[in-house]
Amino acid sequence: MEEWITQLLELLALPQFGLSTVFVVSFISATLLPMGSEPAVFGLVKLEPTLFWPAILVATAGNTLGGALDWWLGYGASRVKNKYQGSGTHGRALRWLESLGPRACLLSWLPVVGDPLCAVAGWLRLPFWPCVFYMAIGKFLRYLIMTAGLLWVFPGGLQF
Repeated sequence: MEEWITQLLELLALPQFGLSTVFVVSFISATLLPMGSEPAVFGLVKLEPTLFWPAILVATAGNTLGGALDWWLGYGASRVKNKYQGSGTHGRALRWLESLGPRACLLSWLPVVGDPLCAVAGWLRLPFWPCVFYMAIGKFLRYLIMTAGLLWVFPGGLQF
């Protein structure tokens, strides 16, 4: 195996469950599957405190790529008619999203509505890279605040 691949795998394999697991869990949780990645990030940081920043950055990357996948799914679905197309709520929500543009993707970190928001951004054909940029900012801030907050609230760890 090439040396750079070996080095990358060694980096991602820290400690037992490591950054690769955080990446995969963060990616999957950003899709429309109901799953949270914060426990994986918090658990890794509790096991290995020196991985605070790498865990935050890897989780942000995985979650942002998952959001980008949602955008592409929405983009592909843009030709499919939505059954709520004629409703007033649907129209107001779309106008609101269109008025904010890619900045609306800052809200992609929100539970329940964040992941579908990425798909709707793609469906509306909002510019891809600005949407990904705003997704990354929102998701980074979520991981930073959630993980730091949990470390502050549970400095000695969770006892069962």
